[in-house]
Amino acid sequence: QVQLVESGGGLVQPGGSLRLSCAASGSISAYVMSWYRQVPGKQRELVATIPKWGGYTDYADSVKGRFTMSRDGAKNTVYLQMHSLKPEDTAVYYCNARTVVTAYWGQGTHVTVSS
Repeated sequence: QVQLVESGGGLVQPGGSLRLSCAASGSISAYVMSWYRQVPGKQRELVATIPKWGGYTDYADSVKGRFTMSRDGAKNTVYLQMHSLKPEDTAVYYCNARTVVTAYWGQGTHVTVSS
């Protein structure tokens, strides 16, 4: 079992940047790591996924070219660097760790993009 703690959210103006972090309580080497986001009344949306070996990252079309996900196995942490933020990026961002048999979620961190 692994516990996930997100941080780094906050209020930012359109066009600004934020970096989210997701710290795991143990090794993340066995997990596919992902960032999701959710706004009230809508389904949780997959933002980015990075496999166990970290060789590539998949992104939602809505964030391609603006967001970068990375993983640091030594720190058991994944990051989501967000640039050129838009009001429609406003959401609660969740970290997810999964295998074929289980999945774990963090508590989420709020991101608000507003002038």
